Amino acid sequence: MRRPEHIAIIMDGNRRWARARGLPVAEGHRRGMEALRQVARAAAETGLSRLTLYGFSLDNRARPRDEVRHLMNLFRAYVSANLAELHRESVRLRLLGRRADIPADILRLAQDAESLTRENNRMTLSIAFNYGGRDEILRAIRRFMEDCEKGVAFSESLDVERFESYLDTGGAPPPDLLIRTGGEKRLSDFLLWQSAYAEFVFLDALWPDFTPAMLEEAMLEYGRRDRRFGARYARRR
Repeated sequence: MRRPEHIAIIMDGNRRWARARGLPVAEGHRRGMEALRQVARAAAETGLSRLTLYGFSLDNRARPRDEVRHLMNLFRAYVSANLAELHRESVRLRLLGRRADIPADILRLAQDAESLTRENNRMTLSIAFNYGGRDEILRAIRRFMEDCEKGVAFSESLDVERFESYLDTGGAPPPDLLIRTGGEKRLSDFLLWQSAYAEFVFLDALWPDFTPAMLEEAMLEYGRRDRRFGARYARRR
């Protein structure tokens, strides 16, 4: 049965999980981080080439200040606690999103992790942090325009492949499968360009309850589908 090579996940439901149990929202995010740890490890073990996770959106900045601070701290804690294992298991870590307004210490930590794991080739784990799909596209357009002004790019040379090289994903293969937990059925500004031909699986399970077994079932569901593409896209694959 065909299996996906690249899976993207919208990790939704941490706050609802906590509130349903009468727990602080911070506990929901902490348990969500535990789920992330387990799923990333399981994904590498299945032979998945790429796993891209929606960790913190630009829209999340509108949440209460304490919650935003806690989410930032969780990202810092995840990278600090798991970097050695990721490197040992030859997992490459990448950060997607707007870097300009990420706290300096977190940005340095992420950049150091990217540098350390750059040559790892078992799986690429990308975390979309301070990320929005529309923002990513706008930033890509600006970078291309800047290159045109410098004379290193030309507007008449722009095509799909060239434009994708300016995205945060840098022209990497798009997701085959996009999973969203939490019962919602929308993209929420995640990988808007890259998900043009992805298969979607929407689950009612809240993210802290998501398990490696659920990941495997989603992969099996992907394998049961008959994927059809437009002629041009099929040629690119």
